[in-house]
Amino acid sequence: MTFGLRQRFRSVLSKSDLFHRYLFFAILFAVVQFSASDSALAQATFPGTFHEDLQSLKADINVLKAEIPVPGAVEDEPNNNFVRQRFQLQWRPDDRLDLYVIRPRGVTKPPVILYLYSFPQDTERFKDDRWCTRVTNEGFAAVGFVSALTGHRYRDRPPKEWFISELRESLVKSAHDVQMILDFLTEQENFDMSRVGMFGQGSGATIAILASSADPRIRTLHLVTPWGDWPDWMARAPLVPSEERDTYLKPDYLKQIASLDPIRTLSKVKARDVLLQNLRRDAVTPAICEERIEKTAPSRTLIDQFGDGRAYASAFAGGKLFDWMKNQLQGNAALAASAKRAQRIQYFPPKEETIH
Repeated sequence: MTFGLRQRFRSVLSKSDLFHRYLFFAILFAVVQFSASDSALAQATFPGTFHEDLQSLKADINVLKAEIPVPGAVEDEPNNNFVRQRFQLQWRPDDRLDLYVIRPRGVTKPPVILYLYSFPQDTERFKDDRWCTRVTNEGFAAVGFVSALTGHRYRDRPPKEWFISELRESLVKSAHDVQMILDFLTEQENFDMSRVGMFGQGSGATIAILASSADPRIRTLHLVTPWGDWPDWMARAPLVPSEERDTYLKPDYLKQIASLDPIRTLSKVKARDVLLQNLRRDAVTPAICEERIEKTAPSRTLIDQFGDGRAYASAFAGGKLFDWMKNQLQGNAALAASAKRAQRIQYFPPKEETIH
């Protein structure tokens, strides 16, 4: 921008038209004034002393003070069973979060499920009408967002700083975000906040575990292939660039993220109902990591083991993926009783056929 203004400045001065000179300087003055006022506002909202505690999973509301939400246009197509709206939320400098709130049509105070998918996925899914139809059927509200240093939230950072190189920051900030989003939803007063669930996949599942260990408002967790067992994950995960792998296997790096490992934190979740689903041939999380995470899961955790992605897709054809979580949140004792499983661990295909 500075280079462009400099070039334009030289071009205007070379012209003899006084009107063009006057117009240019008027516009330039307005831009500078606007930038100065915007900077002053940001400084007043987020002072230079801003510091977020990345050693604690509990969001510090004395530091993370939310700005006034910026609502987007309401998407209300009569043929859809849902109404969708994007909000822009912010509670730290230079990190505005797009939050998609999808409400079921005609339901006054629906239960709500948060959806957080894995890095590097952005918000495209939440704009898909078919996805919105599935998640809002049976009267549920869906709230979708992406994690820190992901998609539209990755800006103004040097390329060497990314989700995995800054893993503690990525995970802890996102766990704080979950708590701040729950605060935002509570303030809306049009959701049933006594029935809150969270669906997390990949790194999103790891963040869901961390958030639930800090916040009891999440009643139900549905976790799909969480990242974890960090030494093995860093050594084997295809997502880790080979040229950077040695850096992430150094003791100093692993020490920074050790306390965020689901092997340590899954047993601390406050959610009453937990479902853990793993794909033994997952493209990101190695099987050895899945096995070790499963062994540390508390006894109330239900576990589904899938031999591969084909078995997983077959089990949830027709949009059945979110049925378990919805059943847990329905508040219907008879339905919950009918949904109880005979086995804590289920295998798809049956155990003797599962590929390990």
